Amino acid sequence: MAWRSARGKGLQVSRSVSQGSLLGSGSTCHFEDAVKIASASTQLPSGTERNRQDLFLSRLFHSSSSCLARRRDEDSFGLRTPKREKYVKKESRTQPPVEAPYVPPRIKREAKSLPDKTIDIFEGMTVVELAKRTGEKLSMLQDIIGNVGEKIESEFDPLSMDIAELVAMEVGVNVRRLHSNEGAEVHPRPPVVTVMGHVDHGKTSLLDALRQTSVAAQEAGGITQHLGAFVVGMSSGASITFLDTPGHAAFSAMRARGAAVTDIVVLVVAADDGVMPQTKEAMNHARTADVPIVVAINKCDKPAADPERVKLQLASEGLLLEEMGGDVQVVEVSAMKKTGLDKLEEALLLQAEIMDLKARVDGPAQAYVVEARLDKGRGPLATAIVKAGTLVCGQHVVVGSEWGRIRAIRDMAGKMADQAGPAMPVVIEGLKGLPRAGDDIVMVETEERARMLSKGRKSKYEKDRLKKMSEELESSESSEEVTDRVEMPIIVKADVQGTVQAVTDALKSLNSPQVFVNVVHVGVGPISQSDIDLAQACGACIVGFNIKSPPSAIGQAAARANIEMRTHRVIYHLLEDMGKMIVNKAPGTAETQVAGEAQVLNIFELKGRSKSKGDDVKIAGCRVTEGLFTRSSTMRLLRSGEVVFEGSCISLKREKQDVETVMKGNECGLVIRDCDDFQIGDVIQCLQQVMRKPRFVSSENGATRIEC
Repeated sequence: MAWRSARGKGLQVSRSVSQGSLLGSGSTCHFEDAVKIASASTQLPSGTERNRQDLFLSRLFHSSSSCLARRRDEDSFGLRTPKREKYVKKESRTQPPVEAPYVPPRIKREAKSLPDKTIDIFEGMTVVELAKRTGEKLSMLQDIIGNVGEKIESEFDPLSMDIAELVAMEVGVNVRRLHSNEGAEVHPRPPVVTVMGHVDHGKTSLLDALRQTSVAAQEAGGITQHLGAFVVGMSSGASITFLDTPGHAAFSAMRARGAAVTDIVVLVVAADDGVMPQTKEAMNHARTADVPIVVAINKCDKPAADPERVKLQLASEGLLLEEMGGDVQVVEVSAMKKTGLDKLEEALLLQAEIMDLKARVDGPAQAYVVEARLDKGRGPLATAIVKAGTLVCGQHVVVGSEWGRIRAIRDMAGKMADQAGPAMPVVIEGLKGLPRAGDDIVMVETEERARMLSKGRKSKYEKDRLKKMSEELESSESSEEVTDRVEMPIIVKADVQGTVQAVTDALKSLNSPQVFVNVVHVGVGPISQSDIDLAQACGACIVGFNIKSPPSAIGQAAARANIEMRTHRVIYHLLEDMGKMIVNKAPGTAETQVAGEAQVLNIFELKGRSKSKGDDVKIAGCRVTEGLFTRSSTMRLLRSGEVVFEGSCISLKREKQDVETVMKGNECGLVIRDCDDFQIGDVIQCLQQVMRKPRFVSSENGATRIEC
């Protein structure tokens, strides 16, 4: 009872303490003082108050006056106060990390996107459709659309094809434009026919016979080295657009472009030569482009002509001819005698009628660049074929990564035209830069849109180029080849864009394990002073193809800078010259060759020599049977065809005289270092190290390579 009374009195003490009547700041409340004060009260608390007293007394032993003074409310006695620790920890969590790097979300998007992904875009597609095709979020695409200056209200608003391409390029995917053939005015159009085949099979001569011209005689070397386009009026009154492609192996890209834009492929095969490598390549290009083929067997007037053999060869290559139950027409013609041309015309018009070729006339034009070149007075010129729509002067266009406003349209005869319709080859002027052969011509509404689209494409091309260069560098570093490669930098200048590409591809095909052909710069037009400066900076050789001879000032500047300039007009001569240059620059491969052989006839031994002169020596008396023996060479000892010893020669004598070489048929005595195991009948070979140079190889079809 006394203890409970003391505890009850302690509760009263606590109340006094909470009110600040007993304890001052900094004082300590002891248990004995609390008991003395509690003895003055005789009232005992109830059961509920007892629990509070027990809890208070248990805390009272370890509490100070400062802790008790914080409890201002007596109702809070015995209860936990809100923990300030949580508030402090919360403040510490909100602080940003000091050294954590900032990773922008764009990196995650680029890592997720596929570099080789290609999507189809069309006019009027919505943002939702674009997001599904690119695999990106709607919010991200909407931000990009806002950055390019386009305003959209919802994700279902239609986008123009230009804006969709810009957004796709920003995301990091490639695009393929899908144009609609629907229009208010759809009319039949002339067929676009591409003439393909092996070199020197008479493609250009056949076209000259059709249009009554002599283009083949004007080509350097008598072979076609450009891609030509022209319209031929047939005797029946119909017109056909022809594309003439080169047959040389170096111009494979030109043939691929011709097959991509054409409706019908005329495969020209010489009756006296048969199916050749470029004939097979042309067939593959036509099959890839899904274009029908009409076979023209040329040179049927020659005595060695055998059209039936050609037909069997074509059938063996998988070409189903009409005579054998297929659908491929075959016409036997002669360009020199001008026979069979009417049958060829009939076959082409029949194939065009079967295909029912039509195109829309109204709306923006869709055109394809087949060739591009620089003119001194007119600037960049692009030869194009209109696929659909109408190309009109004054329109803003984007051609590849270049843009401009069409200043003039000329037909292939050089006459001015206000507009160009479907299947019509034209030359357009007014571009700001030279486009690449194979680019599409895109009509845009304003100059601002043209600039924006051109800038976006240039940025995309540059990123792809740098990425390709980095991949090539990584592959070269990871390759297991340990042979040293000499770099050969080259600057290529040609007359037209397509020829530049063909020459560049042909030179790169001459790469070998010893010489790396690095085309540092390509351009269209004559050699200029800037080319000399660039060649001097990187130590390059300048190659000019089918261009005018450089002025004397340029030649003198190149001579002062010790720069090689090679100009050619025929692709054969160019590749042969560059092949010889690569062979001369190659370091070669060190090989061990047998310079001579000798047979051991007798063995002589020198004994009892002094210590100063060395140990006993065995001399092999030999007769040279093949080649010659040189004292500085390595000798190999053979017995029954197996190598017994190999070492250097330390002495070579003939008739007791030291000599450097011994020719075939002579006898000699030789000593091999550390070798004393000679036997009569052994064979000794004289070995020498030689540097074997690569070899330039040119096949009949014009394909070239370097063999090491």
